[in-house]
Amino acid sequence: MVNEEYPKIYLYRRLVQAKLFIDTHYTDKIDLDNIAVEAYFSKFHFIRMFKNIYGKTPHQYLILVRIRKAMELLKTSTPVSDVCYAIGFESLGSFSVLFKRIVGVTPSEYLIQHREIKTQIAKTPLAFIPGCFAEKNGWIKKNSNFKEVKE
Repeated sequence: MVNEEYPKIYLYRRLVQAKLFIDTHYTDKIDLDNIAVEAYFSKFHFIRMFKNIYGKTPHQYLILVRIRKAMELLKTSTPVSDVCYAIGFESLGSFSVLFKRIVGVTPSEYLIQHREIKTQIAKTPLAFIPGCFAEKNGWIKKNSNFKEVKE
């Protein structure tokens, strides 16, 4: 029984190692060969095993990691072109198309949305705090319909 489990654990560790390689080097120009070598698999066997474990191919996972990081950077008001190159894309057009396909809006629209949210938070901060929490801390009066209280 122990002999059968050991190879599985060993294989999973190698797959996790490859995932961590992607998580760490997503900004670099890495391809399937780089990742498969990191995990010590042939690339076709690696793709099959990675997808079986993580539900995505290594390339799909790499794109997802990059897009998530792009979303974080855009929330800090970093310009779209800077974000594109910072996360490892070489083409602003391909970045924008992938971002829109995954997130649902273009990077510029996403940036504008988050700037508007920051402005709204600055104007009415209590509107972004759950009413029960604000009421518990005495920031709003009971039955105020979660709106900003002006005293």
